[in-house]
Amino acid sequence: MEETQMEEECKEEINGTQIEEKESDEIQMEERDSNSQTEVAPALIAVHPFDQSVAVAVGSELRIFNLAKNCSVSIESTEMLHKDAIRAVRFSDKGKLLVSAGDDKLVKIWSTETWQCLCTVNSEKRVSAVAISKDEQYVCFADKFGVVWIVDLVGLAENQPGSNKKAAELFGHYCSIITSLEFSPNGSFIVSADRDFKIRVSVFPRSPLKGVHEIQSFCLGHSEFVSCLTFVHNSDFPQGFLVSGSGDSTVCLWDVTSGLALCTSEVGKEANLSEEAHPAVIDLCATGDGSLVAVAIQRQVSKVPWLQGILLLSCDLSAGKLSTLKVIPVPGETFIPTRLGMALSKNLLWMVTGASNLPGSKATSFARIRILSGFNESDTETRVLEDQEIPGGEKLLEKLQGSVSVQGADFSAAADTLNAAMSSLLRKKQYSNEKREFRKKTRNDKKYNQ
Repeated sequence: MEETQMEEECKEEINGTQIEEKESDEIQMEERDSNSQTEVAPALIAVHPFDQSVAVAVGSELRIFNLAKNCSVSIESTEMLHKDAIRAVRFSDKGKLLVSAGDDKLVKIWSTETWQCLCTVNSEKRVSAVAISKDEQYVCFADKFGVVWIVDLVGLAENQPGSNKKAAELFGHYCSIITSLEFSPNGSFIVSADRDFKIRVSVFPRSPLKGVHEIQSFCLGHSEFVSCLTFVHNSDFPQGFLVSGSGDSTVCLWDVTSGLALCTSEVGKEANLSEEAHPAVIDLCATGDGSLVAVAIQRQVSKVPWLQGILLLSCDLSAGKLSTLKVIPVPGETFIPTRLGMALSKNLLWMVTGASNLPGSKATSFARIRILSGFNESDTETRVLEDQEIPGGEKLLEKLQGSVSVQGADFSAAADTLNAAMSSLLRKKQYSNEKREFRKKTRNDKKYNQ
């Protein structure tokens, strides 16, 4: 009798402990959800391939300037706007579409002629990357659970603007956050990168709504998360080569057909950032002829205050080689680009820095635009344009940067905060053997099934 009573008391104590732990876990989940609503997000930029317009995303705001008409674009209907931070924005290669997506689990497809929202696609999870097929018939997007989805745009022009479409599942990366999506220049492959150091090259089928079932190759070699992808190509190499940037401070050149790494450039060391712990590559942008690749590198402002700007790599496609050309400093305020963009018709590199939901700053959301010129053969030097030299001038800056007054301290705080946010999201945490075993034993599925 005494043993039975003791067993019942032990069970009650265990059940009580499990309930308390479950309530604690639920509270922590609620706190994480609450914190995610104010998660800092980098400013993004996208440039029309034929230099017709520029789009900047800051938080939930989508700011567009029409370069062809030298005027700002107003989105009249507030119902068409995003409700949370935009995490991806890009133009199609033909320039007829703009796609934006983000933390509100919405993918919006815009006409660049009327600037109406042609359709809105609901995502099950927050969106981390988007890509548009070369023929503009499909939009692909990836979520933070590692699933890539596809939307059929055939007949979209006849639909009433603002309509909804459903996405079909394309393939998955098995619960790894997908950081970047790219179509190959000839449209044969769709390439996806994730936080688990993988780059997957998939054959894009004729009927993609049925899913992608053929993997061409895996490009493996990075030792940290892959942050960004771009292709370099020209008339001699129409299929092109893949360029990837990573949290391991390297940029790699790949043959996607075989998955072989042709060249690896240690850009962290080349930019004299070797003393920093893992300065990640933030973004890549290639010129239209594939001869140059611009690299934006993450770094702590307090450690390297003198290094601001980007690193230029020379790309020899015939030799399959990347080589460091030079570091281009940006004079004036602390400027560490959060995204890069370039049109095909003009060799101007657009750079944006900024953030939304920046804690501890009066300027909680802001953006700053700078442009780098000098990529044509006739140019004698590469330089950063003054504000009055920028296409669109003050009207463009007023629209894309907003009216918020930004101090140098805000730029520094944004850079450091974004660095911390990227590391928290994409860098895998390292645990000791003891802590790893403890975490295994205290997993929820272990606790509640005992």
